[in-house]
Amino acid sequence: MDEYWNHNVAYHRWIIRQAVRHGVRDALDVGCGDGLLLRRLAPAVTTATGIEPDAAAAERARARLSETPNATVVESRLASYDPGTLRFDLVTFVATLHYMDPGSALAAAPALLRPGGLLLVVGLSAARSLPDRALSALALPCVRLGSLLHRETRDIGVPVAEPRESLAEIRTLARGLLPGVRIRRGLYYRYLLKWTKPPAGRDP
Repeated sequence: MDEYWNHNVAYHRWIIRQAVRHGVRDALDVGCGDGLLLRRLAPAVTTATGIEPDAAAAERARARLSETPNATVVESRLASYDPGTLRFDLVTFVATLHYMDPGSALAAAPALLRPGGLLLVVGLSAARSLPDRALSALALPCVRLGSLLHRETRDIGVPVAEPRESLAEIRTLARGLLPGVRIRRGLYYRYLLKWTKPPAGRDP
């Protein structure tokens, strides 16, 4: 299956760099779509698991990963996903958190991580405030240039949804659930969230 570029794929390299730096063995991608991130992560980790609630997207991911023996796709929603005793060193949400109730999803993520594990979110937020709209407008020339240079593929054939929460709401929610979380704005109308689960025996 072909490679492609879009505003989500633009952050795959950031995720892979973090995985390598963190020494990730087992990775979980929540809402893995057609499996492109899993295929790119697989050479850097021991196991790459994706969960995807959409049956057609999950089947496409399995086809993409048919020759990637350490990658697995499970058709499941986060709320019903049961990894058994397996815990992960990395959990990612790439443009998928806004499909879910973000509070429930962010509250569930730590239980999937081993102590010291890493949570990474490439998220979308709603531009509701005047500063949000102004920053979006300022970013537009760079966004359009990036899309042109990389020959953006906008429609990859997976379900889409509009974000409901503003970045301010996401910050407040995340800080209440994930002490020490870091969130920053990225290009392409995305925000980047990074949180490390405290080591065993250490309070957050």
